[in-house]
Formats: sequence, C-alpha cells, structure tokens
Amino acid sequence: MIERVSNGNLKEVLPLFRAYQEFYKVQDICDERNRVFLSQFCDSPELGSQFLFRKNGEVVGFASVYFTFTSTITSKVAILNDLYSQPESRAEGIGRKLIEHCREFAKSHGAVRLQWVTAPDNEAAQKLYDSMGLSKSSWYFYAYHT
Repeated sequence: MIERVSNGNLKEVLPLFRAYQEFYKVQDICDERNRVFLSQFCDSPELGSQFLFRKNGEVVGFASVYFTFTSTITSKVAILNDLYSQPESRAEGIGRKLIEHCREFAKSHGAVRLQWVTAPDNEAAQKLYDSMGLSKSSWYFYAYHT
C-alpha cells in the first residue's frame, strides 16, 4: 500500500531514509536534519512529496518527488530524487509501483515528465528501469558544490 508521507507517519520513514543515505555512502548523516528536511514536504505538495510503501503494516520502501522547471521544453518537470526499498523486500515490484505512483502524482501536478538519475554501479535499479521501457538520457550529470 502506498501513502503520502505526512507529519503523522514521517517518523516511520526516517530509518529507511537513513538506510538509503548509507547505501549511497553519505557522510555526516543526521536524523534530525533528515526530519526537518522531509517535513517541509508534508504540507507543501506544490514543492514535492514523499511516498512510503507499506507491506503487512511495516514501511519497507519510499520515493521522493520534487518539482522544477526546464527551459528546453519550457515546462514543469518532476524529479524522482529518491527510490529505496529494504533489501529483503526487493524484487517484489515495490520500486515499480512507487515509480508509477510518482508518475501519476507528477502528472496530476502539471509536470510533463518524471526524470531521475542513478549511480552507474546501481545495476539492480538500472535493470528495473530498463524493464519498464523508459527512455535513457545521454546527458551527463554535473554538480557544483557551493
């Protein structure tokens, strides 16, 4: 079951958010900073939203979508910034269901596409994305840390 992350269930997704950051080897993980960051989306769907996936009452996955704009197509787009499921719950279709849910959320909020990046060595995720018949970008991703 997929539900929107709210102030009422935010604490349930925080351990998975930490696990996601650990998976990507994030330095200086701070649970309080994570809580403050995620809570800004609980009441502001125009900025984006987090969704959790519940299996047998337990939160086993989540996805985050944020909105931005692109000048090349002069449109609003949605960024699937995070997608994570517990290792023991992978290969059960949770990622696919979360992506489709995020796609519908993006569409209902006026975004013309849902886009994301993944690590080059995250082959399990790439296998899922490739199986969905998605278009793969040839663009390079750069970051300028300020």
